[in-house]
Amino acid sequence: MQISQLLRHKDPAVATIDGSDSVRAALELLAEKGIGALVVSSDGRRVDGIISERDVARGLHERGAQLLADPVSSVMTTQVHVCPPDASVDGLARTMTDHRVRHVPVVADDVLVGIVSIGDVVKARLDELEEERRQLVDYIQT
Repeated sequence: MQISQLLRHKDPAVATIDGSDSVRAALELLAEKGIGALVVSSDGRRVDGIISERDVARGLHERGAQLLADPVSSVMTTQVHVCPPDASVDGLARTMTDHRVRHVPVVADDVLVGIVSIGDVVKARLDELEEERRQLVDYIQT
């Protein structure tokens, strides 16, 4: 299965935030949307970085509560793993596991077109396994 197929079942909107916005604003957006990461982008099209709950937790540990007033750019991850829409879900699962990342922006022609979480990857794999099981049961019963 390709990432483009997985994206068809998701909301096409990707939550983004400007790097100059405060960490507090990022936390508010994360909570409001019920998500674990935001793509940092000055224009909503280019990936400048990513900020996750993990980045904020580590920042709070290192700098304390004053971090909340700091800009997102001060705590975001700048070396972002991205993938193209034609990447395989299995390949992305390997990348996520090897690099211990939970969110990967999907980029086509240098433009942000989606985001995939580890939960999306697990769901896609479970759906594939369920379909395989169904086909095997059908084969055995006929």
